[in-house]
Amino acid sequence: MAKASEIKNEDSIEIVEAYYCTECKRNHTKGKIYKEHLQFAKIENDGEEITEDDELELNKDDYSEQEEIDLAEEIEDTDLEEDIEFEEDDDFDIGEKILNDDVQNCVEAVKKLPGVGEATLKKLIKAGFNSLESIAYTPPSIIQEESGLGDKTTVRLIKASMEKLNIGFKSAEDVWEHRKNIARISTGSQELDDLLGGGLETGCVTEFFGEFRTGKTQIMHQLCVNVQLSREKGGLEGNALYIDTEGTFRPERIIQMSEALDLDHKKVLKNIVFGRAYNSDHQILLIKEAANLIKERNIKVIVVDSLIGHFRSEYIGRGTLANRQQLINSHLHDLLRLADIHPELGIVVTNQVQSKPDVFYGNPLQATGGNVVAHGSTIRIYLRKGKGEQRVAKMVDAPHLPEGEAVFSITENGISD
Repeated sequence: MAKASEIKNEDSIEIVEAYYCTECKRNHTKGKIYKEHLQFAKIENDGEEITEDDELELNKDDYSEQEEIDLAEEIEDTDLEEDIEFEEDDDFDIGEKILNDDVQNCVEAVKKLPGVGEATLKKLIKAGFNSLESIAYTPPSIIQEESGLGDKTTVRLIKASMEKLNIGFKSAEDVWEHRKNIARISTGSQELDDLLGGGLETGCVTEFFGEFRTGKTQIMHQLCVNVQLSREKGGLEGNALYIDTEGTFRPERIIQMSEALDLDHKKVLKNIVFGRAYNSDHQILLIKEAANLIKERNIKVIVVDSLIGHFRSEYIGRGTLANRQQLINSHLHDLLRLADIHPELGIVVTNQVQSKPDVFYGNPLQATGGNVVAHGSTIRIYLRKGKGEQRVAKMVDAPHLPEGEAVFSITENGISD
């Protein structure tokens, strides 16, 4: 690299000369390299031009005062002061993630939060926090773990999001006004809809549990079709996200149900986003990734069939019970958080049953997962077999609905009375 000559006097004090740059129309200090003027800076003594390759040998002292300020701002923006290094992901493009105006508006709102630059925005979106609601409703520890942001930055973002959303106390009248506008998805059976208060409720987690062949998976398939109907016909004009943990999802059944409703089965199948979970960790990961798909793909119902299957097979024995229950509890709260963030999203899960050996009279069957699943689910429906194609649904728990039963049938056309 060409170097400027240093002229020193007898006291070894460096004499710094300046020259006028005709390209950028300002004085340059001799011996200093200006990053934005590399192609213009000349060294008088040897007349060589500094090339881009020479930039690699520059140290911190070679930057101008303004560049040092810009560098400090960039460090603060990317949380490098906390020794968190952000690696640029070539495959991640924010533009590819934004497919509609709704998503764009959410991202713009996050971008306006104090301290959010391009690097921080990429971290948040990649971790699924692409709206003010997702940031405000999520615990700080989860945001830190999944996005890599520092604790101070995370707390600042959550506080700012809550202020913008005006999250705080409200009157019961306001809650009632919100409840009156809750959307519902028809199950295909009028009796079952009446038991549920008008259909599958959005903004909460509904659990269907029962023995094998009681209609759990059939109801899940029917909801994936019905959610695509118009609101007048019991749908939400949206798409479905189906997470299959037992390998029981069948497109053939979707086609039968679609044709029974005079729908184009190709379009119906295209509007169902399918994910096969191969273990409990994968199941949890799919739900976390679903956060980026809800607005992007207009998802109005999320199906998890079944919730407990993988956990039940992987955590065996009493020694693993505590870890299993903690994971299930965290998994359920991920689902509940999605329901809070997206009020028009219905979340429905299926659950298996187990037999209590100490019950000699009455029904020995109970839902697997214990009190953790019982407390995590907003509405719980117990399914049992009836005569022939008939199935019986019993309301076990709901904060606003009375106990009752409904009889429905499973036919070739789907769920019906």
